[in-house]
Amino acid sequence: MSKYKDMIMHIRDNIKTCLFDLDGTLVDSMWMWGEIDREYLARYGISCPDGIEREIEGMSFTETATYFKNKFELHDEVDKIKSDWEEMSVDKYKYEVKLKKGVYDFLNYIKRNGIKTGIATSNGRRMVDAVLESLNIKKYFDTVVTGCDVKKGKPSPDIYLRAADILSSDVKSCLVFEDVPAGIMAGKAAGMRVYAVEDDFSLHLKEEKIRLADGYIVDYRDII
Repeated sequence: MSKYKDMIMHIRDNIKTCLFDLDGTLVDSMWMWGEIDREYLARYGISCPDGIEREIEGMSFTETATYFKNKFELHDEVDKIKSDWEEMSVDKYKYEVKLKKGVYDFLNYIKRNGIKTGIATSNGRRMVDAVLESLNIKKYFDTVVTGCDVKKGKPSPDIYLRAADILSSDVKSCLVFEDVPAGIMAGKAAGMRVYAVEDDFSLHLKEEKIRLADGYIVDYRDII
């Protein structure tokens, strides 16, 4: 428990802003993207290759669509690919995706303590709104920055720097929560403290996440 106590003191004494990735960090949704990849490529008679998740890790929504178009020689334009993915994901976000352990309690805790909050996600805005509204947590966030709002996706620090700028937050007072190595590296490159969040999708990367991050949590209730 000592590392959790250290984290609580860090939040209370030094942290003014908490920034969160979305998929796999706030919500248990990483599972659905593998399904969408397979279903989408099957439309073209293409089998989804093993390991593609790591290849696209951290890419913005537009970067991922561009990658798919080029890799699989798709005829559809990038905007059409993105639109198709949005349609496939919105229902899952609305009806199947749940919050990660302890998220609701933690969001209430940091709001009570006057800590600013933001989401920094590679997803498109429509998908973000769908899940935040469905889970009734939109009210907890002061800003939402998507991969479409910056030039480079994670592990570039752009998205976290943009969120901090919008919130007028010093990077040294920001605490980032991420679930995959590319996101952790983005937060660290922005000069922020980063805690890795456990997720079934990235359990095989646990040791790498621990090595890259400043801490590792399984349940947000462990740090309040």
